[in-house]
Amino acid sequence: MKIHIKNGHVIDPKNNIDSKLDIFIAAGKILSIGQAPDGFIANQTIDASNLIVCSGLVDLSARLREPGEEYKARLASELQAAVAGGITSLACPPDTDPVLDEPGLVEMLKHRAKQHGLAHVYPLGAVTRQLQGKALAEMSELYAAGCVGFSQANEAITDTQVLWRAMEYAATFGFTLFLHAEEPFLAANGVAHDGEVATRLGLKGIPSAAEALALASILRIAQETGAKVHISRLSTAEGVNMIRAAKAQGLKVSCDVSVNHLHLTEHDIAYFDANCHLKPPLRTQRDKDALTAGLKDGTIDAICSDHTPVDDDAKIAPFAEAEIGATGLELLLPLTVKWAQQENIPLARALSFITHAPANILAVPAGSLTLDSDADICLFDANEYWKIDAAQLKSQGKNTPFNGFELPGKNKYTLVRGQIVYQS
Repeated sequence: MKIHIKNGHVIDPKNNIDSKLDIFIAAGKILSIGQAPDGFIANQTIDASNLIVCSGLVDLSARLREPGEEYKARLASELQAAVAGGITSLACPPDTDPVLDEPGLVEMLKHRAKQHGLAHVYPLGAVTRQLQGKALAEMSELYAAGCVGFSQANEAITDTQVLWRAMEYAATFGFTLFLHAEEPFLAANGVAHDGEVATRLGLKGIPSAAEALALASILRIAQETGAKVHISRLSTAEGVNMIRAAKAQGLKVSCDVSVNHLHLTEHDIAYFDANCHLKPPLRTQRDKDALTAGLKDGTIDAICSDHTPVDDDAKIAPFAEAEIGATGLELLLPLTVKWAQQENIPLARALSFITHAPANILAVPAGSLTLDSDADICLFDANEYWKIDAAQLKSQGKNTPFNGFELPGKNKYTLVRGQIVYQS
């Protein structure tokens, strides 16, 4: 199949492209940008007038709920949601049932995902067996099976000797550890940021210090072992400052922020909206501002959806008892565009946080429009506003705090390996 994408505004931050150009695709690869190759005759032409043409988005954290939690979501629904949102590559955490701590489970997940022919799925294997924080998983075998990194999902490693061994092992083989920084004893039973809103609502709080204390341990051990560490879903101003200092010291550290935390604060839980029950919890306006500042100055490397589909019954419970998480695959693009508009950030810069930056962190061939690379492409209208209707989302999880919001950035086409897998 030969495809000609014409009249589009091509943005590729990695290759410093930001202008109106045509793209020519053949055999699933990007053949040329700008001039048509000699003798090129397209089987299909896509008129991208008034559209942004960029690489398919790359999401650092998307729970697909398979294996084991199909009542929350299935691979088919979530991969359809991904391409509907312009996401062509995603990393999934290991907190499935059973946990992704065996090579066979990883191989099965990759095989099933590939059969759908939609977004590329890159599993993160478990750092410890069953995510229990005690014995290390066989990381080298999991890597051979297809894992691109290793994570504890939302579970902490409380034994610092185990964490030290994990980092030593990872450093030896060049693996990246994806860790969520939260001290579990301070955070125990907490459901909201420990501040005035939680106090007024009678909710158990999680102090900012829970992130800072865990982060201090992670960074200190990373410094000693030389391990590559990625901090998932940073949420506090203090955390941003600590990452900034760690990078200045030359540590091999990167981090991301959930797109939810760029738009919402603790005040959004004031009406006990269980869709705002997230992990980490929504923090203060000061924290939210610090996260944006961290992205602007390069302290924070990427933005993720933190896609966590939850069944309806688990979200209609009282706030403190409701299951954590929000659906996000279809909202990553519009929420990022909205954030960029609010903060006067160039669109190319904003797109870098959801394309080549996360691809670099995962070390996967994605996130750019490099010649001869897979034609994984997103075409969207940055100026078209659309109303979020949770019931109409492709994801099986309808749990979003943005239901009813009008957001800019409507995806029109998604291509994976040169095939149109979504068209609105």
